[in-house]
Amino acid sequence: MYAVGIDIGGTKIAGAIVDDEGRIVSQLSKPSPASNAQHMEDTVVELIAELSEGRRVIAAGIAAAGFIDKDQSSVYYAPNIAWRNEPLRDKLEARVALPIVIENDANAAGWAEYRFGAGRNVTHMTMLTLGTGVGGAIVINGELFRGGFGAGAEIGHLRVVNDGLLCGCGARGCIEQYGSGRALMRFAAEVSHDPVLGQHLAAHRSLDGTLDPVGVKKLLEAKDPGAISALQSVGSWVGIACASLSAVLDPQLFVIGGGVAAAGDEILRPIRASFLQNVSAKGFHPEPDFAIAELVNDAGVVGAADLARRHAESL
Repeated sequence: MYAVGIDIGGTKIAGAIVDDEGRIVSQLSKPSPASNAQHMEDTVVELIAELSEGRRVIAAGIAAAGFIDKDQSSVYYAPNIAWRNEPLRDKLEARVALPIVIENDANAAGWAEYRFGAGRNVTHMTMLTLGTGVGGAIVINGELFRGGFGAGAEIGHLRVVNDGLLCGCGARGCIEQYGSGRALMRFAAEVSHDPVLGQHLAAHRSLDGTLDPVGVKKLLEAKDPGAISALQSVGSWVGIACASLSAVLDPQLFVIGGGVAAAGDEILRPIRASFLQNVSAKGFHPEPDFAIAELVNDAGVVGAADLARRHAESL
Protein backbone atom coordinates (compact mmCIF):
# COMPACT_ATOMS: atom_id res chain seq x y z
CA MET A 1 0.00 0.00 0.00
CA TYR A 2 1.15 3.48 -0.82
CA ALA A 3 0.75 6.94 0.66
CA VAL A 4 1.33 10.34 -0.89
CA GLY A 5 3.74 12.76 0.74
CA ILE A 6 3.65 16.46 -0.14
CA ASP A 7 6.34 18.89 1.05
CA ILE A 8 5.36 22.54 0.56
CA GLY A 9 8.14 25.08 0.24
CA GLY A 10 8.20 28.75 -0.58
CA THR A 11 9.32 28.15 -4.18
CA LYS A 12 8.49 24.49 -4.87
CA ILE A 13 5.94 21.85 -3.87
CA ALA A 14 7.47 18.36 -3.91
CA GLY A 15 5.31 15.26 -4.00
CA ALA A 16 6.02 11.54 -3.89
CA ILE A 17 4.41 8.13 -3.71
CA VAL A 18 6.01 6.31 -0.78
CA ASP A 19 5.70 2.64 0.18
CA ASP A 20 5.47 1.31 3.74
CA GLU A 21 9.26 0.84 3.91
CA GLY A 22 9.88 4.53 3.24
CA ARG A 23 10.94 3.98 -0.36
CA ILE A 24 9.98 6.58 -2.95
CA VAL A 25 8.24 4.99 -5.92
CA SER A 26 7.47 8.11 -7.94
CA GLN A 27 8.11 11.85 -7.59
CA LEU A 28 6.70 15.09 -9.02
CA SER A 29 7.11 18.78 -8.24
CA LYS A 30 5.38 22.02 -9.18
CA PRO A 31 6.16 25.71 -8.58
CA SER A 32 4.75 26.97 -5.30
CA PRO A 33 2.14 29.75 -5.59
CA ALA A 34 2.97 30.78 -2.04
CA SER A 35 1.23 34.17 -2.14
CA ASN A 36 -2.18 32.72 -3.06
CA ALA A 37 -3.82 30.30 -0.61
CA GLN A 38 -6.40 29.04 -3.12
CA HIS A 39 -3.83 28.39 -5.83
CA MET A 40 -1.69 26.56 -3.26
CA GLU A 41 -4.62 24.31 -2.37
CA ASP A 42 -5.35 23.68 -6.05
CA THR A 43 -1.72 22.73 -6.73
CA VAL A 44 -1.65 20.27 -3.82
CA VAL A 45 -4.87 18.63 -5.05
CA GLU A 46 -3.40 18.33 -8.56
CA LEU A 47 -0.23 16.72 -7.25
CA ILE A 48 -2.15 14.18 -5.15
CA ALA A 49 -4.32 13.26 -8.13
CA GLU A 50 -1.40 12.88 -10.53
CA LEU A 51 0.67 10.83 -8.12
CA SER A 52 -2.24 8.59 -7.11
CA GLU A 53 -3.38 7.70 -10.60
CA GLY A 54 -3.30 3.94 -11.17
CA ARG A 55 -2.04 3.14 -7.65
CA ARG A 56 -3.65 1.94 -4.44
CA VAL A 57 -3.11 4.98 -2.22
CA ILE A 58 -4.57 4.97 1.30
CA ALA A 59 -3.73 8.50 2.56
CA ALA A 60 -1.90 11.73 1.87
CA GLY A 61 0.31 13.75 4.19
CA ILE A 62 1.06 17.45 3.73
CA ALA A 63 4.20 18.97 5.27
CA ALA A 64 4.51 22.75 5.50
CA ALA A 65 6.55 25.25 7.46
CA GLY A 66 4.40 26.78 10.17
CA PHE A 67 2.36 26.10 13.28
CA ILE A 68 -0.01 23.15 12.90
CA ASP A 69 -2.73 22.37 15.43
CA LYS A 70 -2.55 19.26 17.62
CA ASP A 71 -5.16 17.47 15.49
CA GLN A 72 -2.97 17.83 12.39
CA SER A 73 -5.77 19.57 10.57
CA SER A 74 -5.30 23.36 10.53
CA VAL A 75 -2.39 25.70 9.90
CA TYR A 76 -2.33 28.40 12.58
CA TYR A 77 0.36 30.40 10.81
CA ALA A 78 2.77 29.82 7.92
CA PRO A 79 5.58 32.37 7.56
CA ASN A 80 6.11 31.94 3.83
CA ILE A 81 2.62 30.92 2.71
CA ALA A 82 -0.64 32.90 2.72
CA TRP A 83 -2.25 30.70 5.43
CA ARG A 84 -3.67 32.10 8.67
CA ASN A 85 -5.90 29.75 10.72
CA GLU A 86 -6.38 27.73 7.54
CA PRO A 87 -8.58 24.59 7.93
CA LEU A 88 -6.45 22.87 5.31
CA ARG A 89 -7.31 19.25 6.09
CA ASP A 90 -11.05 19.82 5.80
CA LYS A 91 -10.62 21.71 2.54
CA LEU A 92 -8.43 19.00 1.00
CA GLU A 93 -10.58 16.07 2.20
CA ALA A 94 -13.58 17.76 0.57
CA ARG A 95 -11.75 17.54 -2.77
CA VAL A 96 -9.64 14.37 -2.40
CA ALA A 97 -11.10 10.96 -1.54
CA LEU A 98 -8.33 10.17 0.93
CA PRO A 99 -7.63 10.70 4.63
CA ILE A 100 -5.36 13.76 4.97
CA VAL A 101 -2.78 14.66 7.62
CA ILE A 102 -1.20 18.12 7.94
CA GLU A 103 2.22 18.27 9.60
CA ASN A 104 4.97 20.77 10.28
CA ASP A 105 7.77 20.23 7.74
CA ALA A 106 10.52 19.81 10.33
CA ASN A 107 8.38 17.28 12.23
CA ALA A 108 7.80 15.35 9.01
CA ALA A 109 11.52 15.32 8.20
CA GLY A 110 12.40 14.27 11.74
CA TRP A 111 9.86 11.46 11.66
CA ALA A 112 11.35 10.19 8.39
CA GLU A 113 14.81 10.13 9.96
CA TYR A 114 13.46 8.31 13.01
CA ARG A 115 11.61 5.69 10.99
CA PHE A 116 13.92 5.12 8.04
CA GLY A 117 17.13 7.13 8.49
CA ALA A 118 19.73 7.98 11.11
CA GLY A 119 17.35 7.44 14.04
CA ARG A 120 15.90 4.06 13.12
CA ASN A 121 17.72 2.22 15.94
CA VAL A 122 16.65 4.48 18.84
CA THR A 123 13.40 5.37 20.61
CA HIS A 124 14.31 8.89 21.79
CA MET A 125 15.69 11.26 19.14
CA THR A 126 16.04 15.00 18.70
CA MET A 127 16.69 16.48 15.26
CA LEU A 128 17.95 19.95 14.40
CA THR A 129 17.78 21.13 10.80
CA LEU A 130 20.38 23.80 10.09
CA GLY A 131 19.15 25.57 6.98
CA THR A 132 18.30 29.21 6.38
CA GLY A 133 16.91 29.03 9.90
CA VAL A 134 16.93 26.23 12.46
CA GLY A 135 14.11 23.70 12.57
CA GLY A 136 13.55 20.84 14.92
CA ALA A 137 11.74 17.60 15.63
CA ILE A 138 11.51 15.54 18.81
CA VAL A 139 10.66 11.85 19.10
CA ILE A 140 9.96 10.60 22.63
CA ASN A 141 9.52 6.87 23.25
CA GLY A 142 8.71 6.30 19.59
CA GLU A 143 6.14 9.08 19.29
CA LEU A 144 6.45 12.47 17.63
CA PHE A 145 6.23 15.25 20.20
CA ARG A 146 3.89 18.09 19.19
CA GLY A 147 3.11 19.83 22.46
CA GLY A 148 -0.19 20.81 24.04
CA PHE A 149 -1.31 22.99 21.14
CA GLY A 150 0.55 21.26 18.30
CA ALA A 151 3.27 23.89 17.93
CA GLY A 152 6.01 22.26 20.02
CA ALA A 153 9.59 21.42 19.02
CA GLU A 154 10.30 24.91 17.64
CA ILE A 155 13.95 24.37 18.55
CA GLY A 156 15.15 27.27 16.42
CA HIS A 157 13.65 29.64 18.97
CA LEU A 158 15.44 28.25 21.99
CA ARG A 159 17.21 31.29 23.42
CA VAL A 160 20.96 30.89 23.87
CA VAL A 161 22.09 34.53 24.25
CA ASN A 162 20.53 36.96 26.70
CA ASP A 163 19.52 40.10 24.75
CA GLY A 164 21.26 38.69 21.67
CA LEU A 165 20.55 39.18 17.98
CA LEU A 166 16.97 39.97 17.01
CA CYS A 167 15.19 36.93 15.57
CA GLY A 168 12.35 36.87 13.06
CA CYS A 169 10.08 35.53 15.83
CA GLY A 170 10.44 38.83 17.69
CA ALA A 171 12.68 37.54 20.50
CA ARG A 172 16.42 38.04 20.86
CA GLY A 173 19.18 35.48 21.14
CA CYS A 174 17.48 32.48 19.51
CA ILE A 175 19.72 29.63 18.31
CA GLU A 176 18.41 30.31 14.79
CA GLN A 177 20.54 33.45 14.76
CA TYR A 178 23.70 31.55 15.70
CA GLY A 179 23.34 27.98 14.39
CA SER A 180 21.86 28.40 10.92
CA GLY A 181 23.12 28.73 7.37
CA ARG A 182 22.48 32.47 7.64
CA ALA A 183 24.65 32.57 10.76
CA LEU A 184 27.36 30.64 8.93
CA MET A 185 27.48 33.37 6.29
CA ARG A 186 27.67 36.07 8.97
CA PHE A 187 30.52 34.31 10.77
CA ALA A 188 32.31 33.77 7.44
CA ALA A 189 31.98 37.48 6.63
CA GLU A 190 33.57 38.32 9.96
CA VAL A 191 36.45 35.89 9.37
CA SER A 192 36.99 37.29 5.85
CA HIS A 193 38.46 40.46 7.42
CA ASP A 194 41.26 38.47 9.04
CA PRO A 195 44.28 39.07 6.74
CA VAL A 196 45.60 35.53 7.23
CA LEU A 197 42.73 33.22 8.17
CA GLY A 198 40.20 34.95 5.93
CA GLN A 199 42.20 35.61 2.78
CA HIS A 200 40.34 33.06 0.64
CA LEU A 201 36.98 34.13 2.00
CA ALA A 202 37.81 37.74 1.20
CA ALA A 203 38.14 36.80 -2.46
CA HIS A 204 34.40 35.97 -2.44
CA ARG A 205 33.36 39.22 -0.74
CA SER A 206 31.38 41.77 -2.73
CA LEU A 207 31.76 45.54 -2.46
CA ASP A 208 28.97 45.74 0.12
CA GLY A 209 30.74 43.18 2.32
CA THR A 210 28.47 40.19 1.68
CA LEU A 211 29.87 36.82 0.72
CA ASP A 212 28.90 34.56 -2.16
CA PRO A 213 27.30 31.43 -0.62
CA VAL A 214 28.52 29.25 -3.50
CA GLY A 215 32.07 30.43 -2.90
CA VAL A 216 31.80 29.71 0.83
CA LYS A 217 30.45 26.23 0.09
CA LYS A 218 33.38 25.50 -2.20
CA LEU A 219 35.83 26.68 0.45
CA LEU A 220 34.17 24.42 3.02
CA GLU A 221 34.49 21.48 0.64
CA ALA A 222 38.16 22.37 0.19
CA LYS A 223 38.53 22.61 4.01
CA ASP A 224 39.74 26.18 3.83
CA PRO A 225 40.81 27.21 7.38
CA GLY A 226 38.76 30.42 7.33
CA ALA A 227 35.57 28.72 6.16
CA ILE A 228 36.07 25.90 8.67
CA SER A 229 36.54 28.48 11.43
CA ALA A 230 33.15 29.99 10.59
CA LEU A 231 31.59 26.53 10.54
CA GLN A 232 33.09 25.77 13.93
CA SER A 233 31.40 28.87 15.34
CA VAL A 234 28.06 27.54 14.13
CA GLY A 235 28.80 24.12 15.58
CA SER A 236 29.80 25.59 18.92
CA TRP A 237 26.46 27.36 19.28
CA VAL A 238 24.51 24.28 18.20
CA GLY A 239 26.38 22.24 20.81
CA ILE A 240 25.31 24.71 23.49
CA ALA A 241 21.69 24.33 22.39
CA CYS A 242 22.00 20.54 22.38
CA ALA A 243 23.36 20.59 25.92
CA SER A 244 20.27 22.46 27.12
CA LEU A 245 17.97 20.20 25.14
CA SER A 246 19.67 17.13 26.55
CA ALA A 247 19.00 18.28 30.11
CA VAL A 248 15.28 18.39 29.34
CA LEU A 249 14.75 15.63 26.78
CA ASP A 250 17.63 13.18 27.41
CA PRO A 251 17.66 11.86 23.80
CA GLN A 252 19.74 8.87 22.79
CA LEU A 253 20.61 10.60 19.53
CA PHE A 254 20.85 14.07 18.05
CA VAL A 255 20.38 14.11 14.27
CA ILE A 256 21.73 17.13 12.39
CA GLY A 257 20.06 17.93 9.07
CA GLY A 258 19.62 20.87 6.70
CA GLY A 259 22.04 22.41 4.25
CA VAL A 260 24.78 23.01 6.84
CA ALA A 261 24.79 19.27 7.61
CA ALA A 262 26.36 18.67 4.19
CA ALA A 263 29.65 19.48 5.94
CA GLY A 264 29.41 16.07 7.67
CA ASP A 265 32.03 15.45 10.34
CA GLU A 266 33.30 19.02 10.01
CA ILE A 267 30.08 20.24 11.65
CA LEU A 268 29.61 17.25 13.99
CA ARG A 269 33.04 17.69 15.60
CA PRO A 270 32.47 21.21 16.98
CA ILE A 271 28.91 20.31 17.98
CA ARG A 272 30.13 17.34 20.02
CA ALA A 273 33.01 19.32 21.56
CA SER A 274 30.74 22.19 22.58
CA PHE A 275 28.10 19.80 23.88
CA LEU A 276 30.65 18.14 26.17
CA GLN A 277 31.86 21.52 27.42
CA ASN A 278 28.35 22.65 28.30
CA VAL A 279 26.37 19.54 29.25
CA SER A 280 25.26 19.28 32.87
CA ALA A 281 26.63 16.54 35.13
CA LYS A 282 29.22 15.54 32.54
CA GLY A 283 30.49 12.02 33.07
CA PHE A 284 27.65 10.94 35.35
CA HIS A 285 25.14 9.70 32.77
CA PRO A 286 25.34 8.23 29.25
CA GLU A 287 26.08 10.70 26.48
CA PRO A 288 23.91 10.86 23.34
CA ASP A 289 25.26 10.09 19.91
CA PHE A 290 25.36 12.65 17.10
CA ALA A 291 24.70 11.79 13.45
CA ILE A 292 24.11 13.48 10.12
CA ALA A 293 20.63 13.08 8.63
CA GLU A 294 20.47 10.44 5.90
CA LEU A 295 17.37 11.24 3.85
CA VAL A 296 18.36 14.82 2.96
CA ASN A 297 15.84 16.40 0.54
CA ASP A 298 13.48 13.39 0.58
CA ALA A 299 12.80 13.49 4.31
CA GLY A 300 9.78 15.81 4.12
CA VAL A 301 7.79 13.76 1.62
CA VAL A 302 8.76 10.44 3.20
CA GLY A 303 7.83 11.58 6.69
CA ALA A 304 4.55 13.18 5.60
CA ALA A 305 3.55 10.00 3.75
CA ASP A 306 4.40 7.73 6.66
CA LEU A 307 2.50 9.88 9.16
CA ALA A 308 -0.51 9.87 6.83
CA ARG A 309 -0.33 6.08 6.51
CA ARG A 310 -0.27 5.69 10.31
CA HIS A 311 -3.27 8.01 10.58
CA ALA A 312 -5.23 6.04 7.97
CA GLU A 313 -4.44 2.72 9.63
CA SER A 314 -5.71 4.04 12.97
CA LEU A 315 -9.12 5.03 11.60
